[in-house]
Amino acid sequence: MSALELKIPPPLVALLIGVAMWFLARSGPSLELPLFARAAAFIVIALFGGALAIAGDLEFKRARTTINPFKPDNTTSLVTSGIYGLTRNPMYVGLTLGLVGWAAFLCSAWALAGPVAFVLYIARFQIMPEERILAAKFGAPYGDYTSRVRRWL
Repeated sequence: MSALELKIPPPLVALLIGVAMWFLARSGPSLELPLFARAAAFIVIALFGGALAIAGDLEFKRARTTINPFKPDNTTSLVTSGIYGLTRNPMYVGLTLGLVGWAAFLCSAWALAGPVAFVLYIARFQIMPEERILAAKFGAPYGDYTSRVRRWL
């Protein structure tokens, strides 16, 4: 069973992992850094991640194709322009960076397990099923694209 079947929105997965990171950070040792430094790191990393996600969303809208992660079979065109020339999954990269920023804010090595868990989960239950559908739908052009552009960064 995949996230496509479970219908768990990737942002909700990230949010749940973020909550778990908070609990993990409270259970172990942490670095003592000033709140300003932690907040600044979080804001910079999360804003960069948000910019990547928005850039991905805008490219999908320009191509007039679906952004719904549960309906990749409704995709009307293979988007390879803009941010999709750098990463095949800018929205998932953006969510991951949000979690990395949160881990920086929490200042706990334990919290770093969160972004790792998100990447493993989203790759297995969201990206791989999406890629199978896109490969079947777009064939060789999709294969060429995946050979040129990394899944992440």
